[in-house]
Amino acid sequence: MRDMLRAIISYRFFILSSVKNDLKIRFLRSKLGTLWMIIHPLMQVLIFALILSEVLSAKLPGIDNKYAYALYLMAGTLGWSLFTETITKCVGLFIDNANLMKKMAFPRICLPLITLGTMLVQNMLLLLAIFIVFAALGHFPGVQILWVPVLTLLTLFLSLSLGTLLGVLNVFVRDIGQVIPVVLQALFWLTPIVYNLQILPPATQAWFRLNPLYPLITSYQNVMVYNKPPLWGDLTGLIVGTLVLGVIALVVFRRASAEMVDVL
Repeated sequence: MRDMLRAIISYRFFILSSVKNDLKIRFLRSKLGTLWMIIHPLMQVLIFALILSEVLSAKLPGIDNKYAYALYLMAGTLGWSLFTETITKCVGLFIDNANLMKKMAFPRICLPLITLGTMLVQNMLLLLAIFIVFAALGHFPGVQILWVPVLTLLTLFLSLSLGTLLGVLNVFVRDIGQVIPVVLQALFWLTPIVYNLQILPPATQAWFRLNPLYPLITSYQNVMVYNKPPLWGDLTGLIVGTLVLGVIALVVFRRASAEMVDVL
């Protein structure tokens, strides 16, 4: 661990420049540039809001705003997009950078950290866009909004730990890269993003609460829409699980790092 931290510090400028280049190359040929990082998730929210708000808006008590459902969707989408996009990028991270890993001598841990930086910048831009939309719709979050950076870091480290572990395994078992999108699609509908859990029968709610993303996404919605604190009681288990998962991911990554280059 000490050697890994030294390597990260020594290659900090390489990590920062790689994050900058990653963002630049991603939208180099696009006229709207980085705006696409904001447009895609917001358009998805808009579609859901227009189609479903008339049906579900009455199911959102505690929000005195006729655009309540759109607000609820945007809050959930902020956390969900960070989680899924980080995992998706990490799953193919080592395969996509195979040539770089073979030709350049650098600490392999830099690759997940570059992803971390890229996803963090992208999420900050989306958060800014959501705040602008909130203001346009007449919704101004209260003091609980200050918990958003904490929730963002938790989401980022959870998805980075899980994504790095899956990315290493995907090098040796390529089927993982095909399975993950299907699992994420199913997980999307098992997480209260486009619906409120209170509309479900109590027995069904109990099963949905077993989803580890439930307290995380609900906490986003609490602080951004309802002006309530995060679900710290439920988040405690998720925080502990994230720490354990992070340690496992680091151990697996460190042991498989040399062998990955040979397989790639």
